[in-house]
Amino acid sequence: MECLQATLEHLDIDVVTCPSQREALESVVTGRCSTLIVDFDLPGAEEVIRTAALLPPAQKPTLLAVASRAWPGTGQAFQSGASRILYRPLDEEQVRDALEAGKKAERKNLQKSSRRKPARRESTRYEMKTLVYLELEGLSLPAISIDIGEHGLALQATEPVPMSSNLRFRCTLPGTETTLQGHGEVIWASDQGRAGIFFSKLTPAARKHLKSWLHKRGSQKKEDALGDLLSTADANVSFAAAE
Repeated sequence: MECLQATLEHLDIDVVTCPSQREALESVVTGRCSTLIVDFDLPGAEEVIRTAALLPPAQKPTLLAVASRAWPGTGQAFQSGASRILYRPLDEEQVRDALEAGKKAERKNLQKSSRRKPARRESTRYEMKTLVYLELEGLSLPAISIDIGEHGLALQATEPVPMSSNLRFRCTLPGTETTLQGHGEVIWASDQGRAGIFFSKLTPAARKHLKSWLHKRGSQKKEDALGDLLSTADANVSFAAAE
């Protein structure tokens, strides 16, 4: 891995080492890294890649897996969502090629995302990208939230979410130190890991924090819309004056 770090530094890429799965995933979900490189010899590596791969294409970083050429899990790495395998021993050309391919894919995904029209919703929901942990019979299933409202949230998990009327969950509201936790009812779920959860049990404090967070998001959205309107009006006035 010393060769990898030296190569990245030579390419003027800041290297941040994450000592745990949670820190790596939080870095990805919050958009603090453009490339995630995972050593598949480490425990939990597949879960990290699988969870990171759940992000929408426009927000997903380049996912690289480091493995030995004799490693039997190479196919498993690709199945988990890795876009490229970096084989040991690593060399600068191999790393450069993987990063360039990742940048091309990123630009392509951004172009597709910009052309896609947002879906219309009857109820007010706000996009939210944060890690959500679902407690299933003593096991913790990681997922990434899609959007959230006052009464529930939608998420994408690494595997199908079982239908349940009393599913325990926890997540951190982006931009805050507030942990939202409680119980929910899975009101719909797909075989691809998507699910909708209705908040059946939240503490009064949790609901207060959620309402405050949603109110701030709504206010910010209105301010952004007003700013766009004023910018358009200014442009129209300037254009008229030019005539």
